[in-house]
Amino acid sequence: MKIIESCQEMRNLSLTAQKSGRRVALVPTMGALHDGHLSLLKIASQHCDFTVMSLFVNPTQFGPKEDFSKYPRPFERDCELAKAAGCDCIFAPKPSDMYPENYSTYVTVENITDTLCGASRPSHFKGVTTVVLKLFNIVLPQIAVFGQKDAQQVIVIKRMVQDLNMPLQLITAPIIRENDGLAMSSRNVYLSENERAEAPLIYKSLTEAKALYDSGERGGQAIKNCIQSILDTGRMIKAEYIEVVDTVRISPLEKIDKPVLIAIACRTNESGTRLIDNIILGGDL
Repeated sequence: MKIIESCQEMRNLSLTAQKSGRRVALVPTMGALHDGHLSLLKIASQHCDFTVMSLFVNPTQFGPKEDFSKYPRPFERDCELAKAAGCDCIFAPKPSDMYPENYSTYVTVENITDTLCGASRPSHFKGVTTVVLKLFNIVLPQIAVFGQKDAQQVIVIKRMVQDLNMPLQLITAPIIRENDGLAMSSRNVYLSENERAEAPLIYKSLTEAKALYDSGERGGQAIKNCIQSILDTGRMIKAEYIEVVDTVRISPLEKIDKPVLIAIACRTNESGTRLIDNIILGGDL
């Protein structure tokens, strides 16, 4: 497995691979790898001949009071895990190369970035779309794999790719969960013991919402009330939002008559950790 820091070296390696007839896939990550990330690599390898995983904690998607400085960066461990999972190349650029002095160009996807996570993190998706487009331009993948856990991110990047006529295929991978249902996340390490014990309530509330939907309920508010009632049984987790939205415009649905994203963001009481989760009903991303 190669480990590359230089943007030009990464581009040259990708071009060489493609000239030899190999298909290149990119798995963008911020590191602190877990089984969810490694599942993306497995899916990428099923669709291409050369897998690249980026490890880059992107400063532009963090707000001024968020956890950029303390975000875990176990680089050597990440490289070992990626290599064991069959990754062909790690791309780990330096922040100064991605955002050199006087950097002033950003990518904005309008409207669908104003809701859900974008409502409380107004600059977040501008940072996400900018760094993802930069990674696409450097790695030049034919395929990119993203996890469903960040569902709004998937929808936003899909819109960017379509709007800018980008020649690559996006694949959405299913959420990987702990045995008790908690969605795997690099931020789970922040949870206190009490918070970790109650965190599975998030997924439990989603499964109850699915059961209600499967029984015939199509009212958006009834679904939200069901989720809130489950979360209210705990003391360590407070919902930041519970939304029932369509999977294209991320518009709220009072009546569910199309594929729907049920999305939750919670904040824990002791560590202040932000947890997100979701399910898709009636379709997919």
